[in-house]
Amino acid sequence: MIDKKRTSYPKEKINILLLENISDLAVENFKRAGYSSVRKITGAMPEEQLAKEVKNVHLLGIRSKSQITPAILNAAPKLQAIGCFCIGVNQVNLREATHHGVTVFNAPYSNTRSVAELVIGLSVMLIRRIPDKNLAAHEGNWMKESKGSYELRGKTLGIIGYGNIGAQVSVLAEAFGMRVIYYDIIKKMPLGNAHQLKTIKEVVAESDIITLHVPETSQTKNMINAPLLKHFKKGSILINYARGEVVDLNALSNVLKSGQLSGAAIDVFPVEPEKNGDKFTTPLQGLSNVILTPHIGGSTEEAQANIGEDVSMKLINYLETGSTTGSHTVPELALPLQEGTHRILHIHKNVPGVLSQINTQLSGHNINILGQYLKTNDAIGYVVLDVDKHLSKEALELLKKIKETIRVRMLY
Repeated sequence: MIDKKRTSYPKEKINILLLENISDLAVENFKRAGYSSVRKITGAMPEEQLAKEVKNVHLLGIRSKSQITPAILNAAPKLQAIGCFCIGVNQVNLREATHHGVTVFNAPYSNTRSVAELVIGLSVMLIRRIPDKNLAAHEGNWMKESKGSYELRGKTLGIIGYGNIGAQVSVLAEAFGMRVIYYDIIKKMPLGNAHQLKTIKEVVAESDIITLHVPETSQTKNMINAPLLKHFKKGSILINYARGEVVDLNALSNVLKSGQLSGAAIDVFPVEPEKNGDKFTTPLQGLSNVILTPHIGGSTEEAQANIGEDVSMKLINYLETGSTTGSHTVPELALPLQEGTHRILHIHKNVPGVLSQINTQLSGHNINILGQYLKTNDAIGYVVLDVDKHLSKEALELLKKIKETIRVRMLY
């Protein structure tokens, strides 16, 4: 990490707003790095309130409830980066963030183990029909029987989406003696003895337990629907700890009532309460052998600490070195430090000739470029320049005048 003195803008004046009870480890990392103006809030904010709060914010940290809309981004002229302290980034309007030159980071791997372990635990609970027996015991009924209860060993687990979490689940399932099959839209190298099938229908038809680990996209919305549920193996179990829009819950309710499926565990829902204590309804409430949880698949102390560490360090490195590794908006660059220079970041519209303009402007004023890095995506270009420290202020002003500039910033 850069020394605390090596930033052009006083660290105590960089305003950091963290919403949704982000891990204290993130706060500690910022303060250890010299950023003392850190404000942490427990819940999310509605759009109108957040638009007022971000006016002077440089870094914004959120989890899954906060919606970063064009209105929020337009209200935050000083915003440099957004840290999504969670796996996904679908709560951020990435297109608008890109056009504003706001870097967006997340933590795609940090709660992988937490979700994977819980999926295996749920599989044991459901295949043994523990929810039914637990409810009976609480109601004073004794249900000591083995009917309908099975071991995981020898059963087939079907994984839809063989990414980071799906692959972890695969490994744990094999340790229980399960056969693992999976479907993914692209060819994936299996771990252990897992086997990739060509279609979702093939996977669900052969599986005793099906677990979903896919993103929320137009292709995955209601992917598990009434027509597909007819192909599920009779008596099978469905687990959705991925995204709420992936499963048609009314259709799932019907097949649970009919006995086509024998159980389900659902953690994510199309519409979720804004905060603890708000009313929550779903067609699955009151159904036998169904486990409902409030979007806590990755909510462990270890996962939240890992996420806090991961995202806060990405944000700090961006502020202090310009590194955008893991960014979903600004093109990714990992940059070595140049001693004896000042570093300037230039984010611009991706049109031909901008780099030529930069070089022409600087060379025309006898400003020597000691290091230069460029990467582009469809919308924007990201240039990092290391220039003679004695001429850096002049270079900064020249870069601001380039027509296609979105934002420019001197690091140190």
